[in-house]
Amino acid sequence: MVSMKFQFTWKTALLPALGLLAFFLYLYLFNVDIPKIIATVQGIYLPLYLLAIAAVMFETLFFTLSWRSLLNFLSVKLSVMKSLLYVWFGTFVDIVIPAESISGEISRVYLVTREQNGAIGKVVASLVTQRLMGMGVNVASLFIGAIALLMRQQLYGIVLNLTVFLVAATVIFLVLLLLLCVKEEWTLKIIDVVIRLAEYVTRGRWKSAKIRKKVVEAAKAFHSAIKEFGRAPKTLFVSAFFSVLSWLFSLAVAYLVFCSIGFTSIHWSVIIVTCSIVAAVKAIPLGVPFEVGLPEITMSTLYIVLGVPPDVAATATILTRILTVWLRFFIGFAAQQWLGVKAITTTATNSKKVNT
Repeated sequence: MVSMKFQFTWKTALLPALGLLAFFLYLYLFNVDIPKIIATVQGIYLPLYLLAIAAVMFETLFFTLSWRSLLNFLSVKLSVMKSLLYVWFGTFVDIVIPAESISGEISRVYLVTREQNGAIGKVVASLVTQRLMGMGVNVASLFIGAIALLMRQQLYGIVLNLTVFLVAATVIFLVLLLLLCVKEEWTLKIIDVVIRLAEYVTRGRWKSAKIRKKVVEAAKAFHSAIKEFGRAPKTLFVSAFFSVLSWLFSLAVAYLVFCSIGFTSIHWSVIIVTCSIVAAVKAIPLGVPFEVGLPEITMSTLYIVLGVPPDVAATATILTRILTVWLRFFIGFAAQQWLGVKAITTTATNSKKVNT
């Protein structure tokens, strides 16, 4: 059994520290009043900030229900609690490993298939379908927010260019991913190319025949599951509904943070566009664990460009990221530890049964 124990090392602490240093250097270079930020944080209205914490929890819950509804349709049965633990664990992996666009999903595939052998194709199909829905929701919200900003004459310059680029790039990726879901022969060709490349790199030392067979079987199961989804609009609607709720709660987190520091004049379109752009930026695997640095700089810059005072933008960014990164990190770490203990306990129980 693969160990699920995570160990903190100096490398783990170094990169987040560099990311935080880059963010505070950014604040310094743009003459943001850091003492004023500290004073604003000290005067936070705690009940609203606690509501923002609750919104984080509901966001994760509805995200989990969206995924679980797809799994259940494919006869991969998981309880709500176990699904939630797997999602929190995936969130933890997303934050720690510098490949956020896929690392959390890979961890969920591992966890489910470790428990239910032969389900890898179905699990991947559920994750790909959920990702397609998430990308669709993100593009739609970015488009709606951009239209609202245009009507308010606030969308221009770098924000307009970035919005257009991200919408176009996401739509292109969506189309390509949909084509891979529909075209089974394309998937098999890609698998064949990857395996041949691995054989070439290892100079024939890697025995690929058995692995090729398993991967092809999983790919066929994946495409079979995708076809089943195509014949189940009700299942897709339920999953999409939960995805939309999850996204709305993620927007509520940012809004409640602004309200908690007394800045209630923030327009919903500013939050929608900023959160949508940051979500796209975070999905890029740039090799920075804890996703620290770039998202904070991006969020603060967007808020400032869209009319939020610099000190308010920086304060809201810091308080939001405490919830969306560090709170999630510690909950995810707790889930990882719990799953590790459960795995050890299960192994010990099975060994006793075998010995008796």
